[in-house]
Amino acid sequence: MKIVKSPDLNSLRVFVAVAEAGGFTAAAQRLSIAKSRVSLQISQLEKTLGVQLFHRTTRQVSLTRAGDSLLAESAPLLSGLQDVLEQAGRDSVELNGVLRISAPVDFAVQTLAPLVSEFATRHPRLQLELCSSDRILDPVREGIDLSFRVGWLQDSSQRAVKLRDFDQYLVAAPSYLARAGRPESPAQLGAHAWLALTLLRSPLTWTFEAADGACERVQLQSALKVDSATVLRALLLQGAGISVLDQPSAQEALATGRLVRLLEGWSLPQGGIHAVYPPGRYTSVKARAFVDFCRGFLSPG
Repeated sequence: MKIVKSPDLNSLRVFVAVAEAGGFTAAAQRLSIAKSRVSLQISQLEKTLGVQLFHRTTRQVSLTRAGDSLLAESAPLLSGLQDVLEQAGRDSVELNGVLRISAPVDFAVQTLAPLVSEFATRHPRLQLELCSSDRILDPVREGIDLSFRVGWLQDSSQRAVKLRDFDQYLVAAPSYLARAGRPESPAQLGAHAWLALTLLRSPLTWTFEAADGACERVQLQSALKVDSATVLRALLLQGAGISVLDQPSAQEALATGRLVRLLEGWSLPQGGIHAVYPPGRYTSVKARAFVDFCRGFLSPG
């Protein structure tokens, strides 16, 4: 009787990584192994199964019909197996493996870096990778285990945990106010140099609420636009104009007088700090542990 060799589970894990990442190079980076090893694992798996799993060209890698079927059947099972294994070791003092985290640059510098440092000290067997970018990275393609969002979630269906709320402040530098004057109402903002952060859905439309509940919505114009909250703050400090900063980003400059809060009788909608898990049912124990750790530092009170 012919004995059929069973596929190596590690080869299945590599197969899923290639399928989700869309290529051998991206999968190798995600798994922290050599690209040649990824290629060898896939070739061995195809030989064992007797089918071709990927269409390969010089520009892209795509699933065959057999590969698509294998992905649909194996990915949930592998996630479930990993979940069982990690849950069994959840009470272990030591975390291990790789935890890849993405966060906006300003949040990473001001808030997350010291937390990552402390978490790494507490878990020396864990490899942490902090990817700082003001652009939203694809968690599947980039192999991100946990993403932080500051502001509002663009997709309400995301698997997210809100860690805290924060206020938003209208601010400018004293040098700008000495030159252009101080606005006394939201309606007067149209006469000022507005700095627009293009990462926002509506960087030129803002709704202010007065203490008595009255709302005033303003539509602004901007000759200076940026795609980074860090750059926005730098321009504000240089006296380039007026804009909105989240309270964590503005607090130090406000305390030292380098920025001035404007229209304090009016409030802007609150934003939030969210920890976002990748799509799918599975969430790694490492990611959950880091979120719990951050919650203790970021939660108000």
